[in-house]
Amino acid sequence: MSTKAETLVRLGRTQGVRVVTAESCTGGMVAAAITDVPGSSRMFDRGFVTYSNVAKQEMLGVRAETLAAHGAVSEPVAAEMAAGALARSEAGVAVAVTGIAGPGGSEYKPEGRVCFALAQTGAPVRTETVEFGALGRDTVRAASRDHALDLLISALDRES
Repeated sequence: MSTKAETLVRLGRTQGVRVVTAESCTGGMVAAAITDVPGSSRMFDRGFVTYSNVAKQEMLGVRAETLAAHGAVSEPVAAEMAAGALARSEAGVAVAVTGIAGPGGSEYKPEGRVCFALAQTGAPVRTETVEFGALGRDTVRAASRDHALDLLISALDRES
């Protein structure tokens, strides 16, 4: 049985679509899962790990106004991360992940809240928030990685 990353790599290679990642709370876990698969170099373009707000601004073009108005853990920031990654790569699809893996959080942004965005050439950016809950840092990060891979797979499945 194939893993999510193997499925994604197969789809990307078959369709000739390259992928880019923009990651905050996952710290490169999505890119690592993809590049663990042999042959991924034919469909994976690059990954941006933008843990700090400054990195999000400098590397992906996230606007300071968006960060100030919504905070780093928000769908608007995830959308700008995905759009920025797509614009700064040779990819046809981008996924962005930003969230609070824990420990910690606040009453407004609890531990386990993760915002995702998917950007594709010629399509509007799609966003969503998943409340994984206070499952612990490792579990939230792994669940976020898997959800990001699922988003990419579903995007490429729609292409076929």
